[in-house]
Amino acid sequence: MAIVTFLVLLLSVFEHSAFGEPFDVRQHLSTASRYDAVKDIAGHAFLPSNVPDGCSPIHLNLVARHGTRSPTKKRMRELDNLATHLESLLKDVKEQNLSLKKVPSWLWGWTSPWKGKLKGGELTDAGEDELYHLGIRIRERFPDLFSEEYHPDVFTIKATQVPRASASAVAFGMGLFSGRGNLGPGHQRAFAVISESRASDILLRFFDCCKNYKDFRKSQEPAVDKLKEPIIDEINAALKKRYKLNFTRQDTSSLWFLCKQEASLLDITDQACGLFSPSEVALLEWTDDLELFILKGYGKSLNYKMGVPLLKDVFDSMEQAIEAKEGNYAPGSYEKARLRFAHAETVVPFSCLLGLFLEQSEFKQMQREKPLQYPPKSPQKRNFRGSMVAPFAGNNMLVLYSCPPNSSSKYFVQVLHNEHPIPMPGCDNSDLCPFEVFKERIVTPHMNHEYEALCSVKSEKGEPKPAPSKLSQLFHWLFPQGNEDDAQSLKCDL
Repeated sequence: MAIVTFLVLLLSVFEHSAFGEPFDVRQHLSTASRYDAVKDIAGHAFLPSNVPDGCSPIHLNLVARHGTRSPTKKRMRELDNLATHLESLLKDVKEQNLSLKKVPSWLWGWTSPWKGKLKGGELTDAGEDELYHLGIRIRERFPDLFSEEYHPDVFTIKATQVPRASASAVAFGMGLFSGRGNLGPGHQRAFAVISESRASDILLRFFDCCKNYKDFRKSQEPAVDKLKEPIIDEINAALKKRYKLNFTRQDTSSLWFLCKQEASLLDITDQACGLFSPSEVALLEWTDDLELFILKGYGKSLNYKMGVPLLKDVFDSMEQAIEAKEGNYAPGSYEKARLRFAHAETVVPFSCLLGLFLEQSEFKQMQREKPLQYPPKSPQKRNFRGSMVAPFAGNNMLVLYSCPPNSSSKYFVQVLHNEHPIPMPGCDNSDLCPFEVFKERIVTPHMNHEYEALCSVKSEKGEPKPAPSKLSQLFHWLFPQGNEDDAQSLKCDL
């Protein structure tokens, strides 16, 4: 029996390993995945385009998620509650003289690593490191773009007002401009990070300013939980049988969350993660990806259509760069990079606007605003995986190239996702797209959507209600208890 059990576990590991490589749970944590664990994983075979000879980058757009962060206060309380309940379960086992052979030793006396912390959600040391080295790599990859002396109008850096996003921008800038100044032994330099008020930031926190989206998300969350329940219940039953402990559904959900935090933040993979088999991890990952797809991705067109102001800002910056090139503007008089730092709720919709992680047929459906099928359940393969779409520090770069007159196009746009070229269904599955084709097929179809019309609640007459005044928005930002929807949104963004 022991041999049979071992073989079943061994087959399970190999079933979920690529090319016989060992199963690494850190690559299956959906949006809780750390950047260095997943950034080089290829979702499918793809041969990147060669940038035509003579072409040179003249502008770069970056839309990045903040780096690895600690759990929020709400989640830390959940882990404290888990510790209390585990202690109760183990006490019951002892009192009833039940077998303790199958109980993992780490459960005895376990307490949350974040017990006693009063604040949460901040950027961790690993998160700082992710963004710092991303800045260094981007400068090394595009040396001509970042050779000029720093000026905030040449290298624009924007972040949301959430501290982990602005701290990510600072870490990135320290890497990007390292050795370029006179501050300290590292020759750092000061640089500007611009933030818009949370109450009116429709470029990077459009999800928080969109009333219709918040209503949709609130209404759909119970339905999403129902879709996930059968998987949670199935795994919960397996854990109870395997470890002879009377785990509840909530215990299983909390243990999965603990697994993600331990693996991503602490590099511990043999405690909470060790409770689950590789196939169970893959199913739990799918439930997270399903939620991401429905509430933040392709599940509803509003999820990404509300990100049109960001897409317009990206495209406008490209047109301005072309104008500067055509007009032979003097160096230092025009922008060369626009660098943004925000959240998963920013990166996921923006990726959807570009049509990433879709087949061409799905891209056409998306542009017609037809509903897309949910990501297939594991072990089936799927393109839409949270660990690839928006891990910590996940990013999209759009590089604008200027090419010589004998090229097929004067300007090209290349899209890099997590620093790697990625196919765009709107550009015939190429990562390199002629600027006019990019404009016609990817940008223009979205431009008939106005943010106010999408996000304002309609009155009884069917007309959008006027958006709140700046003063009203400022009031709600300063006193969030007066607006529960906004307060809840700020708590749950990733």
